[in-house]
Amino acid sequence: MGRGRVELKRIENKINRQVTFSKRRNGLLKKAYELSVLCDAEVGLIIFSSRGKLYEFASAGMSRTLERYQRSSYNSQDSSLVVADRETQSWYQEVSKLKAKYESLQRSQRHLLGEDLGPLSVKELQNLEKQLEGALSQARQRKTQVMFEQMEELRRNERRLGDMNKQLKNKVLVESHPLLEQFSYSSPDITSLSLSFFNVFDCPKFQIEADAQQGSVRAIQGSWESAALGGNNNFSGHPSQSSSMDCEPTTLQIGYHQYVSPDGNSIPRSNAGENNFIQGWIL
Repeated sequence: MGRGRVELKRIENKINRQVTFSKRRNGLLKKAYELSVLCDAEVGLIIFSSRGKLYEFASAGMSRTLERYQRSSYNSQDSSLVVADRETQSWYQEVSKLKAKYESLQRSQRHLLGEDLGPLSVKELQNLEKQLEGALSQARQRKTQVMFEQMEELRRNERRLGDMNKQLKNKVLVESHPLLEQFSYSSPDITSLSLSFFNVFDCPKFQIEADAQQGSVRAIQGSWESAALGGNNNFSGHPSQSSSMDCEPTTLQIGYHQYVSPDGNSIPRSNAGENNFIQGWIL
């Protein structure tokens, strides 16, 4: 079985720590020597113990190796500085371009607003005029398009409101028709009632319908008057209170049997009464 992996941590026992340091130090120096011989590499090794004792190995001399290391580190620093300087220059150029573009846009904006036109030449002024004409044309086209869209929306709303108005008028007519018929049978003069019913609606569109209803009521009333004038003179559709008081007490007769009063007197039926009774039911 292979050896298990040892956890790397500080050795607490001082003697064991010193023994391990001596063994590993000698092995490291041996490996550095072998690397310099086998691979022809310049190797420099510096070791300080926990007590501060120095152990070193250099295949070509420690001072020479250190000088070479310093030159190499300086060159790497110089190269990194050069790269950083190049990046800084590129960013500076980019910022300069953006700043110039920003200033150019500001000048163009001032020219479009009619400011700082003195330094411009005739050709530049002509180009500016063309730009303004193009912008004005586009603005007018957009304004016209927006106005047409708004008008179309208003037309749609108008049609929708018109349909709603028609539906409401039809609903009012359907609901008011039985009421008007009921009052027309009970009283011929319902002009004021119909007008008061339709005057509830303040909308001018309902006023047209009220006028039509008033005309129909007047026509019905005229037909009643003409029928009353053309019929028997003895018939009175609506006798006044004074005439009813002067006349004899009236009785309701249904069928063809003659009514006999309690005192034994019978009331004869006249042709005029029959005609009046029939005319009243016809109307």
